[in-house]
Amino acid sequence: MARAPRTSPRARVVAENRRARREYEVEERFEAGIVLTGTEVKSLRAGEAHIGDAYAEIRGDEAWLINASIPEFSHGNRFNHEPRRPRKLLLHAREIARLHGAVTREGMTLVPLAIYFTDRGRAKVELALARGRKLHDKRALERERDWAREKARLLRERG
Repeated sequence: MARAPRTSPRARVVAENRRARREYEVEERFEAGIVLTGTEVKSLRAGEAHIGDAYAEIRGDEAWLINASIPEFSHGNRFNHEPRRPRKLLLHAREIARLHGAVTREGMTLVPLAIYFTDRGRAKVELALARGRKLHDKRALERERDWAREKARLLRERG
């Protein structure tokens, strides 16, 4: 069973993948822990990360976050981390099996939506099991959003 990500008011979002909302139709969301080194945590706490080009994949019995960029810590020394290294995601075995099945059989994609810190100080990744949108779907979505915005503006003006 998928756990919904924590939406605690004290959860602090570090990086958000806004492009994923346009490019993908989100079916289901998962919260995953992420294995980090000390300098990666310090960079995240400084608010530095980019997940626009990132994705997740299942290798064997493990989930990995690929192509996420966490820049080197500015005050780090020779033990600083590699910015784009693959990072292991912490999920239950059942969740990994379910995600693997959805990706292989149904052609879905694992997309990170956000990296954030919980109120307990743990770094988490919000993953989405998503299906890619076609160009005409993106245009239709944009038209719907524009109309909703226009409708709200008209209602505000005319009361």
